[in-house]
Amino acid sequence: MAEMKDAHIVEIPVDEEHQQKLSSALQTISAIQNHPLAEISQSSGHFLLLKLWQREEDISGRRISRKESRKDAVGREIFQLCCFFFVFHGLFLTILFASSSSVAGDRCQKWWIPSILSFCTSLVIVFLVQLKLCRYWKVDRQLQRDRAEGRALTRCIQELRMKGASFDLSKEPLMNGKRLKSSSVEIKWRPLTWCSNYRVTVFLFCFAGLVLPCCRFILCA
Repeated sequence: MAEMKDAHIVEIPVDEEHQQKLSSALQTISAIQNHPLAEISQSSGHFLLLKLWQREEDISGRRISRKESRKDAVGREIFQLCCFFFVFHGLFLTILFASSSSVAGDRCQKWWIPSILSFCTSLVIVFLVQLKLCRYWKVDRQLQRDRAEGRALTRCIQELRMKGASFDLSKEPLMNGKRLKSSSVEIKWRPLTWCSNYRVTVFLFCFAGLVLPCCRFILCA
């Protein structure tokens, strides 16, 4: 009993710095537990939805990358056809000018032969350019639609990550080309839009038409 009376309790002093560290650690643990991602990991429905949307986002990104590569490839093919078009007419007019140094009478009477040859070749090249342009703008429209769907999907993923378990599982991103209506109304005149998209074809066709009188001028001048 005497030993028990002699025993005393030793108190370890804790300064304010340790108390602040302890309180900040408790706040951090509480914040992690209440974080939206922690709520998502605890909810099987929200977790599966997040994984599904992330997988769709990855697939959409790879599809957009493939279409961008296809669009660039078609653009290079159009450029090569245009270069061939101008190289052909440059060589054709050079040969025609060199042949005009012979007897002018016979050459002038048959000026329509090289003109038809040049015009038919031009029509074939212009037709190929038009086909490539149609394919180019088709891929461009698909690319714009895929980008819009990808942006909508990304917004939904961000919203799910911010809201956590309070996110409405019935909400779906605007897919299949659906878009929000813009506050500004954009008016497009279809002929003007067509001329803007296919101005390369219009220019090549007009250039081919100008070559016809040039052939007669070179041979008959």
